[in-house]
Amino acid sequence: MKQMMFGFILAVQFLTRIPLTIECPWTKQTSRWAIRSYPLVGVGLGAIIISVLSVLQPYVPILFLTLLILSLWVYITGGLHLDGWMDVADAVGSNAPIEKKWEIMKDPHVGSFGLISLLFLLAWKTFFIYSLIEADILLSSFLFIMAFSRLGAVILMISLPTAKQHGLAWEWKKNVNQFDFLYAMIPVGILLYIFPECFFLVPAYIVFMVLFGAWIKHTFKGTNGDLLGTAIEGGELWGLAITWLYISFVMG
Repeated sequence: MKQMMFGFILAVQFLTRIPLTIECPWTKQTSRWAIRSYPLVGVGLGAIIISVLSVLQPYVPILFLTLLILSLWVYITGGLHLDGWMDVADAVGSNAPIEKKWEIMKDPHVGSFGLISLLFLLAWKTFFIYSLIEADILLSSFLFIMAFSRLGAVILMISLPTAKQHGLAWEWKKNVNQFDFLYAMIPVGILLYIFPECFFLVPAYIVFMVLFGAWIKHTFKGTNGDLLGTAIEGGELWGLAITWLYISFVMG
């Protein structure tokens, strides 16, 4: 139980800006529990988003509330995954050989492709968040979007090789195996039991993980921290888009 708690705290400290100043040991067991806790942290982030929405929605104009939610979304995740998204965009946009792509991702400077991709990512997120708030249905989907996106990162981490045998992704991956995926699925399974109306997101995320995993293997031959962060950002955008499509064309 103690290792599980340490692992959860490590996941919160790594994935969010939530101020948990508890010092946790980095061991094989705590790092495994941290990976298993990724989707649970996503549920917590989604709960924060929904709580703010519930309190402010009756009193705040939709556009202002949308920008507030997006700002909160970026703040509580610390922009960590956005940084990975921009690094990957710069690497892909370069059309360079694979080794050069890895060098570009390591460069701390952000290029034009990274900035353009960030602009479009936040613009599309703004549109979809606005649409969901305006529709005022399936707001529980925020829980699934945050949880599934982080579960996707866990699946890709476990199932794909790391590009290099060093770095952050390697440190996380070397202590996990296929069974850790089953632990990571537990929070999502509980959510599906409580909110069965969001089951439509399950096949959507299976498609996303298969396609994105195949793209990583084709383009980069393996994962790293930036690509896993991109999987989380891309997974969130995918979930928002699928929810909007479901509301607009299936429920509508």
